[in-house]
Amino acid sequence: MAVNLTKGQKVDLTKTNPGLKNIVVGLGWDTNKYDGGSDFDLDAAAFLLKGDGKVNADSDFIFYGNLKHESGSVEHMGDNLTGAGDGDDEQIRIDLSKVPANIEKIDFSVTIYDAEERRQNFGQVSNAYIRIFNEADGTELLHFDLGEDFSIETAVVVAELYKHNGEWKFNAIGSGFGGGLKALCQNFGVNV
Repeated sequence: MAVNLTKGQKVDLTKTNPGLKNIVVGLGWDTNKYDGGSDFDLDAAAFLLKGDGKVNADSDFIFYGNLKHESGSVEHMGDNLTGAGDGDDEQIRIDLSKVPANIEKIDFSVTIYDAEERRQNFGQVSNAYIRIFNEADGTELLHFDLGEDFSIETAVVVAELYKHNGEWKFNAIGSGFGGGLKALCQNFGVNV
């Protein structure tokens, strides 16, 4: 049975699931009906971070333009350009056993592609969620619905996995960000 989280809630992931190694982070969303003339293209990404909340190198930013981390620990499963259909719109696979020792957090974000040019924001997005499931058997472990707290934001830091006393934990963040992907990258120390 999956644990349904609320914003700001932190839960253990590996301590209560001993032997958990391969997980999949699924992100999904719908767009509200509106007459803006452009389709929505939301993009999921992962940032592998040191203790200071910054990447070691630009290659620690995993997204549609850099699908797999050099360690093999994090792999983006591909860009969904429309978000159409049910279920996860984008997925990121994680092998917890391969995460480099100097990585203490993996933050997950969703941004709107070309948001400013298309005059789009997260106020026009609904039913956004993040979930984590065990890749071995498909069991959903965690689920976090983002709710409708956003208006003008073009990027959202959805959640993070973080190491604490040798165990992986999950933090439901749900924090909006202005300035889109560029501002998000700069926040995490990625050169854009």
